[in-house]
Order: sequence, then C-alpha cells, then structure tokens
Amino acid sequence: MKIVVQKFGGTSLSSPEMLEGAVQKVINAKRGGFQPVVVVSAIGRKGDPYATDTLINMNLEISKDIHPREMDLLMSCGEIISAVIFTNTLKSRGYEARAFTGGQAGIKTDQNFSQADILEIRPARILKSIESGRIPVVAGFQGITEQGDITTLGRGGSDITAVALGEAIGAISVEIYSDVDGIMTADPKIVPNASVLSQISYSDILELASKGAKVIHPRAIEYAIRGNMPVFIKSTYKCTPGTLISLGQERSFGMDKKLPKQVITGIAHITDRVQITIYEDDPIINNHLLTQLAGNSISIDIINIFPDKMIFTIDDEKKQDAKNIIEENGCEYSMIENCSKISAVGSKMRGVPGVMSTIVGALTKNNIQILQTADSHTTISCLVRGEDTAKAVIALHEEFQLYNRETSP
Repeated sequence: MKIVVQKFGGTSLSSPEMLEGAVQKVINAKRGGFQPVVVVSAIGRKGDPYATDTLINMNLEISKDIHPREMDLLMSCGEIISAVIFTNTLKSRGYEARAFTGGQAGIKTDQNFSQADILEIRPARILKSIESGRIPVVAGFQGITEQGDITTLGRGGSDITAVALGEAIGAISVEIYSDVDGIMTADPKIVPNASVLSQISYSDILELASKGAKVIHPRAIEYAIRGNMPVFIKSTYKCTPGTLISLGQERSFGMDKKLPKQVITGIAHITDRVQITIYEDDPIINNHLLTQLAGNSISIDIINIFPDKMIFTIDDEKKQDAKNIIEENGCEYSMIENCSKISAVGSKMRGVPGVMSTIVGALTKNNIQILQTADSHTTISCLVRGEDTAKAVIALHEEFQLYNRETSP
C-alpha cells in the first residue's frame, strides 16, 4: 500500500474555494492509486474566526493569567475544527473519512506545554482506518501526554505532525501544501524574481529553516532525516511539482579557485535582533553573565568574545530581561536595536575559498554596514541594521545569481 501524508496549512482551508482545492488534492491522490493520510492546521491566520491566534486573543482579553495546560487545550481547538470540516467535505464528495485529534492518532508527548516533544506514535487507529477504506484526517500541531493532557508542538507544529506520522505509518512521502509554489531562493516578498528550487538537501533546508526561511519547521526536517523521508513542498492552488526535500548529493568543490556558480542555495533572514556589547575583561564575569542569561531562557545567537569585550545578539522580545540582568551585574554595555541576520546557505560552499569575501564585497558595494558575522561549513551570516534588511537580501541574491535557478542546487 502506497501511503502518502498530505498536510494542508491554514491558508489552504480559509475559504470554501481554497478548501475545495485542498480536498481535490486528496481525491487526486486516491484516484492515482495512493492511500492519503491528511494532516490539517487551524483555519486561516490571525483575525480569522478559528485561527489559533484569534482563539488566544479571545482568552487573553478575559485574563492574561492562563495556565499552560489550559492554553494548550485552547490552542488545539483550531486544528480539531479543521479536521472535522475537512472530513465532512470529503464525505460530501463520496469519500469515506474519519477525523482524529493528535491524541486519537496515537501521538504521545512529554508535558512541556506549548513546546512539547513527541515521545512516540502509536498509529494503530490510523492504520485501522486505512484498512477499513477510510481516509484519516488528523489534527496537526498537537498530541497527548500519558496523563491524558492535550499538548501542542509549537509554532509550525503541524509540519512535525505530518513528517513524524509519515515515518510511523511507513508512508512513501510527505506532501506539505501551502500558498507558496515551493522553497524559494529568498523571500519573494523581498525578492520578486526569487526562483523555486526543484530539489534541496536535508542539510540545506534545515539551515534555511533555522535561519528564518518560513517554509517548514526545523524539527520536521529532523524527523525526515531520521526516517530518510522524502518531503515535497507544494502549492495548494497550482499543479506544479514544487520542491523535493531529500538526502540529495552533497560534495565539496575542493580548493578550486573558481567560485562555483551554484555554491549558494538560498538567502534567509531573521529580523528583530538586538546586538549587545559587554565591555568586560574578566572571563569569569562574562561566563557568569552568560549562565544567568541562559537560566532566564534568553537564547544567544551570534557571539564573539574578545579580551576586553563580548558581543552577542538576542531576540528583541528578550532585550529588557537581558538589560536587567546586565545592569544587576554592574556591567558596562551598549545595545543596537532593530537588527537583522542575513544568511547565505549552501552545502556546496564547504571547502570553497572566497565565499565570505564575495558576501562582504556585495554588502559593502551596496553601502550596507556589517555589524557582526558568523560562519560554518554551510552557512555564512551577517548582522546588519534593520533598515538594510531588504537591500542586503537582494544584494546577495543578485551576487550569487539565484534568480535564474531552474534545477536542483
């Protein structure tokens, strides 16, 4: 039996026309000889009646003091509504279907409410539904603890549901449908001529996702890697091939002096970063400060340590907490707000000289000040001022000629 998991995002379900398009994708798979298993997100986005953010705001208007357990119970509602509506729509088209919550689908998690990790999946009810001729429709983004409490998997958790469930039931692939044609070489809202990648490796998409590309949840890719599961990113509204995420072919270009044309796969960016400089020459104090920041759930991104100072970046939401900790320790510091991290990602840059100089040259040529850098074998990131975000993304996209990409990187 060729099982394929098809996951539909909230925008794919936000109107009767969009819902019909999503349902047709499932019917086409069924007619094509596949056994579809559907995973759905909550309908629409913030402001729409059943969107997760809308449900949260309704509750916060009453009281901001809500226990994480009750918050997860609330946040799970949108996906359950979607599952029932999708199921009934399939039935109206003559296809037997059965809706499941995450818990009913056998997704067992830990008790870390709002950011739960899947411990195991017991898919017996899903497999039984398939054997009886029904199409399972699973509410994404959620699971259940051994104590019976509903949990959620964090933002983008429906992607995690789809890939983890696909692994558990032995699916041949996972298809993630949304309002984009596939994985782009950059954010098309910033770079109108960004192109769709036909194929991308697990490592490259993991880097792009962790560096700000909102195409698939990084934890979903970790499950795909573990099960060597092919994942397709497709458009709900178009009959295009989309992007295949798979093991791919990763190799080094060695020390060839000529920079390979396709050394970079894509450009990602993260906004709302804050750069903090601590003017302290005592490593013990600096280490104590870092420990305190970590203890207060303040995640440090780019960090550079010098004999007389330490420079790092954090999320804007945590700047006041960080400021309080630094001042409590009596440290002299400075802060640059409204920064963005721009990242060039590509597994083919491994061992290739000249990539950093090309990036620095492209940004400098466009009068973009680089505040900080970080690099690995597959990624080079530059911190720039927020007002330079779009200009920096466009500059790197143009420099590496990503606009004419037609095949896999």
